[in-house]
Amino acid sequence: MRIPASTYRLQIRESFTLFDAAELVPYLRDLGSDWVYLSPILTATQGSDHGYDVVDFTTVDPSRGGPEGLKALADAAHAAGMGVLVDIVPNHMGVADHSANAWWWDLLTHGQNSRYAAAFDVDWAAGNGKIRLPVLGDSPEELQHLEYDDAARLVRYFDKTFPLAPGTEASPAGLDDQHYELVSWREADATLNYRRFFGVTTLAGVRVEEPWVFDEAHAEIKRWFDEGLVDGLRVDHPDGLADPQGYLDRLAELTGGAYVLVEKILEPGEKLPESWKTAGTTGYDALATVDRLFVDPSGREILTDMVPVERYAEMTHDTKRGIADGLLNSEVRRLARLATSSLPDVEFEQLVDAIAETLASFPVYRSYLPDHGSEYVEEAVIAARVHRPDLSELLGRVRPLLSDCSLEFSKRFQQTSGMIMAKGVEDTAFYRYTRLTSLNEVGADPSVFSIDPFDVHTQLTHRQFQTPHSMTTLSTHDTKRSEDTRARISVLAEVPADWAGTLAQLDALAPLGDKAFADLLWQALIGAWPLSRERAWAYAEKAAREAGNSTTWTDPDSEFEARLRHAVNAAFDDERVRAVIEDFVQRIRAAGESNALSAKLVQLTMPGVPDVYQGTELWDSSLVDPDNRRPVDYAERKDLLQNPGGHPKFALVRAALRLKRDNPDLFTTYDAVTIDGPTKDHAFAFDRGGAITVVTRLPLGLERNGGWQDTVLKLAAGTYRDEITGATHNSDGELLVAEVLKDAPATLLRRLA
Repeated sequence: MRIPASTYRLQIRESFTLFDAAELVPYLRDLGSDWVYLSPILTATQGSDHGYDVVDFTTVDPSRGGPEGLKALADAAHAAGMGVLVDIVPNHMGVADHSANAWWWDLLTHGQNSRYAAAFDVDWAAGNGKIRLPVLGDSPEELQHLEYDDAARLVRYFDKTFPLAPGTEASPAGLDDQHYELVSWREADATLNYRRFFGVTTLAGVRVEEPWVFDEAHAEIKRWFDEGLVDGLRVDHPDGLADPQGYLDRLAELTGGAYVLVEKILEPGEKLPESWKTAGTTGYDALATVDRLFVDPSGREILTDMVPVERYAEMTHDTKRGIADGLLNSEVRRLARLATSSLPDVEFEQLVDAIAETLASFPVYRSYLPDHGSEYVEEAVIAARVHRPDLSELLGRVRPLLSDCSLEFSKRFQQTSGMIMAKGVEDTAFYRYTRLTSLNEVGADPSVFSIDPFDVHTQLTHRQFQTPHSMTTLSTHDTKRSEDTRARISVLAEVPADWAGTLAQLDALAPLGDKAFADLLWQALIGAWPLSRERAWAYAEKAAREAGNSTTWTDPDSEFEARLRHAVNAAFDDERVRAVIEDFVQRIRAAGESNALSAKLVQLTMPGVPDVYQGTELWDSSLVDPDNRRPVDYAERKDLLQNPGGHPKFALVRAALRLKRDNPDLFTTYDAVTIDGPTKDHAFAFDRGGAITVVTRLPLGLERNGGWQDTVLKLAAGTYRDEITGATHNSDGELLVAEVLKDAPATLLRRLA
């Protein structure tokens, strides 16, 4: 199996195609990247900017460059000695435009008689033999807007089209004879009868556990490997699959045992099943560890007390329960229907209640029974009984069903728990728990405030021994805030009292009436400043509606959103508000850059395969998607190749990537480097086998303590070259940190002799 030294993630879309990526290969090679890492490239919904809504598994998207574009990129990458890693989406398909997806269109046309009835996850009985499509507006007269076209055999509803089944009338009377039922969009939460991706009704779940479905959904992917176009895969959302391990086994056969990563979110202390045929995760676990190394634990108390919110464990239980009772209640009710055959004497709504409580209490995304996760099932049932003693007896009866893998109930519960976790935690609680929002990141637990250097060394040592080829990352298309935005926000833990005063000023000048959300909003603007008004408002609106406390997507609160817009506008138009923001940013900017450079070097050189998300070789102040998919100015980056030292982050990224790619023998082990002296807690260093990473942590505290003074690194006697600046250092067993870090807060040393 060929393993990348590093990857560079590109978002492939109509405005940046595979041909554009091919032209970028020389730059990526010079930067030091080893493999090109592509977002999904199979044919997606027209106009899709992300590609996760695939409508045709059998073709490379023509708008993204088509098969010719993939060949051009593969040829360019391989000629440069680089590999190609592609993101694939086996869990679901895009169905926003019904006619664009041939599988889905056939299903709507022929219903249970369609060949593709086995490909989609539909509960036909719950829909009385029909698939329920939540597309209608709120008016009781919505069906009057339907237009019937017998010649084209279509039903039209504004911009949506639906097929007419063979032998049925193109009329209102004939609508009753179709294999689908058109219902209000508001009914999806409770009555939808097909599995979807989280709460997105336009992404329908696919049953790749069916052998022929797997074969047809992966025929094009197989061609990539048969023809030597692609070298590895990233598997999106494996937790949605009925049998992730079985899927990975088949994928390994198809690819010939190629390098495969899984987008698996691990909770603290959780590990990937060892039996999975994967090199590791896509790196969110690494992100959580690295971020917390640069958070000052002394700021915890003030930041916790300044804007009181629920305890995180209580909050996430309640937000997950809210999702189970609301957005994804249709999935819970489907589980209850499955359980009734085993518990026929239990009242249906009580069963729904017990299942929802168990889902809300589940401590990780999902289990993988029978081999992995039975302890999490037990933990969830116990927690549910504590939360709801009135359901204790019933929960005891549900417990065996959860572990009986012969039951569809057990399999589907495992597919459902991850949905509840993702929507309840990532997309709700992360917008409510506002103590220090740099910690509110996918794959992280915001209640874990910081990690001390000893524990980070321990975790990185485990990575070296257990998952040396797993990906590491700091920014992705899914991160809530980019790495540099988070690095600046983390500085608040070093100046918590200053931040408390600043937030009070901002809230007084532009009050929202929601103190917790105000904290999140102003942290975001401080972290991303300067940014455009449009970007700021797009983030504010999305974040407020996701939080769901003062406004929501389905029922926006116009009064709150007016105050929110006023607050965002005040950041640009009110000189007092703007001055508060800019003064505070100026006070923490340098510390934020120190955190950013240090975190980046740790991520690039720690055990694992480091990814650089597109454009983040320079400063990047992105917020949540789609902000993190903005176009990248590669002309600016190419110009820096002539003067790498012209930008501190570019110089650091290029030096680390090139050293790791060109000298793999320097990155074969992991050992902590001892630091001694009065400010030793402000440095962190490790030796990968000849490449030594040295970084600064808590830079404002370091400044308050009088700088490095005579703090030293304990390094074997010899000569070391700074791979970023070219300077050399001679060690007699010790090196002064002040000398090593005199030019920058982070550096990469190479042992020469």
